[in-house]
Amino acid sequence: MVNGLNGNQMLLGLGIGIVVLVYLVLKTKIHAFLALILCTILVGVIGGMPLNTITLENGTKFGILNSITTGFGGTLGSIGIIIGFGVMMGQIFEVSGAAKRMAFTFIKLFGKKREEEALAFTGFLVSIPIFCDSGFVVLAPIAKAISKATKKSVIGLGVALAAGLVITHSIVPPTPGPLGVVGIFGVDVGQFILLSIVLAIPMTIGCIAYSRLFLSKKFYRIPNEDGEIVEAEYCEPNYDAVFDMDMDNIPSARDAFMPLVLPIVLILINTVATAFGLTNGVMEILIFIGQPIVAVGLGLMVAILTLAKNLDKKTVISEVEKGMMSAGIIMLVTGGGGALGQIIKDSGMGVFMAEALTNAAIPIVILPLIISTAMRFIQGSGTVAMTTAASISAPIVIAAGVNPLVGAVACCVGSIFFGYFNDSYFWVVNRTLGVNDVKEQLTIWSITSTIAWAIGVVEVFILSAIL
Repeated sequence: MVNGLNGNQMLLGLGIGIVVLVYLVLKTKIHAFLALILCTILVGVIGGMPLNTITLENGTKFGILNSITTGFGGTLGSIGIIIGFGVMMGQIFEVSGAAKRMAFTFIKLFGKKREEEALAFTGFLVSIPIFCDSGFVVLAPIAKAISKATKKSVIGLGVALAAGLVITHSIVPPTPGPLGVVGIFGVDVGQFILLSIVLAIPMTIGCIAYSRLFLSKKFYRIPNEDGEIVEAEYCEPNYDAVFDMDMDNIPSARDAFMPLVLPIVLILINTVATAFGLTNGVMEILIFIGQPIVAVGLGLMVAILTLAKNLDKKTVISEVEKGMMSAGIIMLVTGGGGALGQIIKDSGMGVFMAEALTNAAIPIVILPLIISTAMRFIQGSGTVAMTTAASISAPIVIAAGVNPLVGAVACCVGSIFFGYFNDSYFWVVNRTLGVNDVKEQLTIWSITSTIAWAIGVVEVFILSAIL
């Protein structure tokens, strides 16, 4: 083992630490961030790491506190600013009505009888900067309005929207959770964004199929005149009615999409130019502005200058600060996960476990997938699940020589598994759609999220065979 530590002892420390972490998150009032730091200290103490920082012969500092500060700072140093910009942009989207414009644009793009696709891909884009819970609350009235106008089941429409939101929320940066995973694994943000968008499309299509072919027929419900969602006798939809939505004082399609499209295009240019060694002249400037921090910052500037142009300064500042407050919580949890990962890395436990798994002929990529899936099922939070899985598995995946992109994707995919009672989004979706029966709640949302997870698992194994 590295630095004279015993591998089995460190493994014991990790096992006890994970048990304590799960207990603290589930059974106590301790926040996930504090639980992660306490777990990190416990792993180091039981594993035999020095309590105080010492300097090794090669000049490297070594100790529990050094690993915590190094892991915390190193993780947030690469992605903290992007998280802040992303959540601020999300607040501007939410308050300006840009999300409604996206929905209407996709409805016209996909055409009649494709309302599920329109809502799903609206959620697909909106949830990249906006938390899926907030996104669903903002966009659900659009699904209800479409249902009331067309007489299509609001359950099928709402679930398609919810699926599009949760999938990109779970796997596409700059959503904070995936961005934290990217930071912990140390992979290129641009490459991960492009890859995760491609992977998210089949997952979304699978959920659309389930909502259209099964849920819309089994649960035919529409809003009544008072806005309450009730069971009704089936009637043929009026597909033309949806184009009569009131779009007064709503941003144009160009303004609504630009803050999202601009940073994605800039990051794409950066990734391609860097890969092909195009670093001279104008490309040098494009590579700079295509750095994720600069690109997302420019997207935020565009959102403020265009989407917020009809809002007063006080409202804009208030919304931006609201986003900053939510960003702080995510940053702390992400940094705590980075601290746990650093302990595993510094102790050499990653190499120890990688060698053990390699000798057992078990695909390394199963580890982050299982940890993330289990944590998601146990405690409900997708962000905590993927961050914990990344913290534990990143040193092992990297030590085993597996492409860290695959490991990062596996962590994100695992966090989508079977959303149920301990998941806040489960309640947001079901309550908003007026679903109260437990069996119906599980059928409508838990199975939907598991379909997305299952498709993602297949994609992970395909990726591991290719990369």
